[in-house]
Amino acid sequence: MKTRIAAAELAARVMPADAAASLISNGMVLGMSGFTGSGYPKAVPGALAARIRAEREAGRSMRVSIWTGASTGPELDGALAEADGIELRLPYNSDPVARERINKGEMDYLDMHLSQVAPMAWQGFLGHLDVAVVEVTGIRSDGTLIPSSSVGNNKTWLERADAVILEVNRWQNPALEGMHDVYYGTALPPHRVPIPLVRPDDRIGQQTLRCDPAKIVAIVETDAPDRNLPFAKPDASARAIAGHVLEFLSHEVRRERLPASLLPLQSGVGNIANAVLAGLVDGPFYDLTAYTEVIQDGMLDLLDSGRLRMASATAFSLSPEAAARINADMGRYHDRMILRPQEISNHPELIRRLGCIAMNGLLEADIYGAVNSTCVMGSRIQNGIGGSGDFARNAYISIFMTPSTAKGGNISAIVPQVSHVDHILQDVGVLVTEQGLADLRGLSPRKRADLVIQQCAHPDYRDALRDYYARAMAGSFGRHAPSLPGEALSWHQRFMDTGTMRE
Repeated sequence: MKTRIAAAELAARVMPADAAASLISNGMVLGMSGFTGSGYPKAVPGALAARIRAEREAGRSMRVSIWTGASTGPELDGALAEADGIELRLPYNSDPVARERINKGEMDYLDMHLSQVAPMAWQGFLGHLDVAVVEVTGIRSDGTLIPSSSVGNNKTWLERADAVILEVNRWQNPALEGMHDVYYGTALPPHRVPIPLVRPDDRIGQQTLRCDPAKIVAIVETDAPDRNLPFAKPDASARAIAGHVLEFLSHEVRRERLPASLLPLQSGVGNIANAVLAGLVDGPFYDLTAYTEVIQDGMLDLLDSGRLRMASATAFSLSPEAAARINADMGRYHDRMILRPQEISNHPELIRRLGCIAMNGLLEADIYGAVNSTCVMGSRIQNGIGGSGDFARNAYISIFMTPSTAKGGNISAIVPQVSHVDHILQDVGVLVTEQGLADLRGLSPRKRADLVIQQCAHPDYRDALRDYYARAMAGSFGRHAPSLPGEALSWHQRFMDTGTMRE
């Protein structure tokens, strides 16, 4: 197959994946590409995992630290975690093998706001970056790099790392070229300047990534697909949640608190998010835009329907069917999508200025609206906070969505007090379950509690929540946000002891 390396001086650096992996040493910090299963290196991590196992069999320890954009695929996180080769992982993980090691205390994990990763790397707070391992679609004759299906933190990794290993992936559609907008105008204080983006479809950067050719120590050519997972069809609960959200948005338009074309949409990943996007296909809104982290299946449907005019993100997060669909017809989507570095796609000031409508999922919320997105029973990490905090705190409207129960009804998603706080009540505007929607904006904690219990809690748990709240009102140390500390987490303890939150 024809090479995609047009820079003659770099062609000599092509080598097998195991040779490239041999350039990585024990204790190194690696910045790898990848965001929600898109654009991550596929060959070098697997070769590195094999090398780590060989080193261990020879009696020598070898572990590395991994920085990425967000989650990746099994060829990266799964392979290295299976080999027990990861010392530290940041900023997000969804791989089940890595998750198990994290929760066993065998791997350190730093769960971070995604917008903060690149700035903190530049500030030096995260330490030294030894090697960048970045997948690209191709290399132009001038040596600039054509990004693949995610941009993520690649710009920062290429600039900060001592050495660079590139994977040039021929599976990635060459029509991706020109879809990216890589902004090089960010700087550290006191030299920061305003980012000149005022509409979601503004282009403020260049189409390619820059990299000092002297730092490129290896290039590996691959032909491996992104490993995106299928989305389940929305169930009745997801459809009900979507219906509540669409009714709410229509209400806001009627009250003239939103324009008829809404404001730029941000949507977290998952079946509920896709159900909302699917509902928008048949909804009353036109000329929509998206300023979000990922372009997922529902956004493709919105683009196809003509309802969504354009989508700005940092990566794709597509089912295998949707990935095949977009690859077969990339030219049709080319000018209606923009992929940016995640420090721009998730930038708090841009989110606030554009007025995004943020729609994200959660694990649990309490009666006052505080949200736990990350830790089951307060301590077992599920995935991470991702970009939800970037958007929730700065959105025009911050919406969190979840089914009201989990584990066959044995867990209530609405609890007296969340076991871990990712989003304080001041950052949560709207809570939605299949039971209903609670608009919490402008409400004091006590008024929030009444509304959340009535609108969002499952009937099986509603009376118990009311009983707790009544006793908290009578016996709490203060009455601003009544709480019984000795009892507030008893539902979680009961689940860990008996397998159910029910009394």
